[in-house]
Amino acid sequence: MYFCAKKIIMLRKFIAFALLLIITASCADVVAEDHSAADKVTIEKYLADNNLTAQAKSTSSGLYYIIEKPGGAAHPKYNSTVKAFYRGYLTDGKTFDQTSGKALTFSLSGVIAGWQEGLQLIGVNGKIKLLIPSALGYGSNPPSADIPANSVLIFDIELVEFY
Repeated sequence: MYFCAKKIIMLRKFIAFALLLIITASCADVVAEDHSAADKVTIEKYLADNNLTAQAKSTSSGLYYIIEKPGGAAHPKYNSTVKAFYRGYLTDGKTFDQTSGKALTFSLSGVIAGWQEGLQLIGVNGKIKLLIPSALGYGSNPPSADIPANSVLIFDIELVEFY
């Protein structure tokens, strides 16, 4: 009897382990949810509601932008260090981040993809408004509770310098 009970326990452990492997393997196949269509609708509604549709352009990645001032002829590259003033906010106007009095210096390669792409469109003293779909922003992993997951982000940026 003891031998039979031991086999049943081992069989249960084996089944539990096999189920765990199956669940783990199936989770690896889960693809991140695509919010691009909803983000496009959100961005286009924001542009229309704020009478910005005529000035806005978009890239193949889904980034929308408005160049308010083009700045100098030379533009930063992906590996540039840039210095900028900015304000980041949601489509409801709630500010989640901004510089205060002093421009921030950072590596362009170390920021969200929307900034990497957008800041290469202007030169020194240029100003740009970026409307960033969630896939080019923080996606489902925002850095703070002030930014809901999968949010469209808007940034007003002034490029001070780059090197």
